[in-house]
Amino acid sequence: MKNWGGLAVAACLLAGSGMAGAEKADVAALAWLAGSWQGTAGGVEMEELWLPSKGGAMVGLHRDVAGGRMVSFEFLRIESDADGLVYLASPRGRPATPFRLVESAKNRVVFANPQHDFPQRILYWLADDGLLHARIEGEQRGKPANEEWAWRRVQ
Repeated sequence: MKNWGGLAVAACLLAGSGMAGAEKADVAALAWLAGSWQGTAGGVEMEELWLPSKGGAMVGLHRDVAGGRMVSFEFLRIESDADGLVYLASPRGRPATPFRLVESAKNRVVFANPQHDFPQRILYWLADDGLLHARIEGEQRGKPANEEWAWRRVQ
């Protein structure tokens, strides 16, 4: 009987943690992400563009420019499939790596792929000041690691 009680408590905690929202999420719920975003950090000009949801998907593009030259780019997609929402990242045009939706709330979304080398989690949130934040998290060489960016909407 104790085991069932523990399972019930765990289920309630998961339901309250945002996972329930992840199961019901639709690409259209990410309308706050759509737009053209720009920022600068450490001399690198960053741009991220997200097209609005259409046909069950959002398409994005990220570009970094330093010293007048593009130094990095990434093709991005968020789409619906039979298992829910999935974020597909294609850095430098490589084959897409999937990250499943694990949390969805107003103006915040979290995707995860625990088997990926780095990152294992991708987070986006729109702050009250209008800045779009993106953060990647995980482990590198057995140690916690993360990177975070913030961009202002330009369109």
